[in-house]
Amino acid sequence: MSKSFDVVVVGGGPGGYIAAIRAAQLGFNVACIDDWKNGKGGPAPGGTCTNVGCIPSKALLQSSEHFEHAGKHFADHGIGLSDLKIDVAKMLGRKDTVVKQNNDGILYLFKKNKVTFFHGRGSFVKAADGGYEIKVAGAAEESVTAKHVIVATGSNPRALPGAPFDEENILSNDGALRIPSVPKKLGLIGAGVIGLEMGSVWRRLGSEVVVLEALPTFLGAVDEQIAKEAAKAFNKQGLKIELGVKIGEVKSGKKGVTVAYANAKGEAQTLEVDKLIVSIGRVPNTIGLNPEAVGLKLDERGAIVVDNDCKTNLPNVWAIGDVVRGPMLAHKAEEEGVAVAERIAGQHGHVNFNTIPWVIYTSPEIAWVGQTEQQLKAAGRAYKAGTFPFTANGRARALGDTTGMVKFLADAKTDEILGVHIVGPMASELISEAVVAMEFKASAEDIARICHAHPSLSEATKEAALAVDKRTLNF
Repeated sequence: MSKSFDVVVVGGGPGGYIAAIRAAQLGFNVACIDDWKNGKGGPAPGGTCTNVGCIPSKALLQSSEHFEHAGKHFADHGIGLSDLKIDVAKMLGRKDTVVKQNNDGILYLFKKNKVTFFHGRGSFVKAADGGYEIKVAGAAEESVTAKHVIVATGSNPRALPGAPFDEENILSNDGALRIPSVPKKLGLIGAGVIGLEMGSVWRRLGSEVVVLEALPTFLGAVDEQIAKEAAKAFNKQGLKIELGVKIGEVKSGKKGVTVAYANAKGEAQTLEVDKLIVSIGRVPNTIGLNPEAVGLKLDERGAIVVDNDCKTNLPNVWAIGDVVRGPMLAHKAEEEGVAVAERIAGQHGHVNFNTIPWVIYTSPEIAWVGQTEQQLKAAGRAYKAGTFPFTANGRARALGDTTGMVKFLADAKTDEILGVHIVGPMASELISEAVVAMEFKASAEDIARICHAHPSLSEATKEAALAVDKRTLNF
């Protein structure tokens, strides 16, 4: 007999599990279906983010940063080390432990909030009386019915044509997190978030890293001034980035991978590497969902078509996160999950795309919210800009990390903050102040007038806001 629920969420990633918890908090009888398995075949909710994305990559970034500090920077603090080495197996084991802690935490939250969890792949069967029938293909096949369905099935890595992922030599983000030993030479195709973060991990551990990027500009979505500052830092670290390339044939063999490509001048080149990480974007995941069974509409990219409220073309079927339009960010999916649960309850869920922060967890970190200077110029909007370098920040000097700056963009007439861009230490944390400020329609003057703790990195934010009016105090 089919089990009946008010809300069934298909997918247990950041968007899905948060949507399920919020719906349960609002008094609905909720189920969440997720197919992800751990190494023992047990449930591993949390999606790409928890299992092969945000969480494990940050664990490896942290480990590799410790290693680089020990090898290159501890001496500056009077700390002497000899015979420094990296135990990659132990590093990967710690990463796996961090992942499992997050998996177990989500299962605990389901139990705490009385969300019924089904371990298996969810797919539409048919429209049922007042709702939808969904099949769960797991250890034992089950059937559930739902008045409301929230599809949160995420995305998959995009492979290079003619060079499928084997996760041994040609790696997606999944394989990139499981390289068993430090490759002598590592190639990356795609200088986006995943490429730069994974390149940073293995470069710090001793790999020679070469990044090939098809676009002619580095980090085209980032404010140009910030991107140039970041590129300068990466180049100094030894991360080799080639822009404007055209990838040709990719051959994988016992000795590694050979990539034929044309450089920006059109000259034929060959790159030979031990491992190749491909990070050229992600594609919406509807594998096994069986959308045609109920007439769920997809667009030409394979994404589920939704309106501004995440409603699909079907009554009471919603979709959120990477499987719909908008940025493929875990926190964007979370916000949509909460908003949809609240809309089902008759409330007014809210997601403001203009105040969704973006972060690249390299060193230096890169974070931004709102519009870039090039976007404002293209729109013909009059603006004022203010910057403040971390070289003039006392806490950054004490940390020994003075790379980068904070940049404010504000409306020329009203002084409303239009964008904040940071490259430097702890940018991922500092950006939150800007997000809050922009949500409340704050002016640069508002941030400039707020007392910030001394000494702190956040003082650079205050000083950049002061710089909009050309009145910095420490530079």
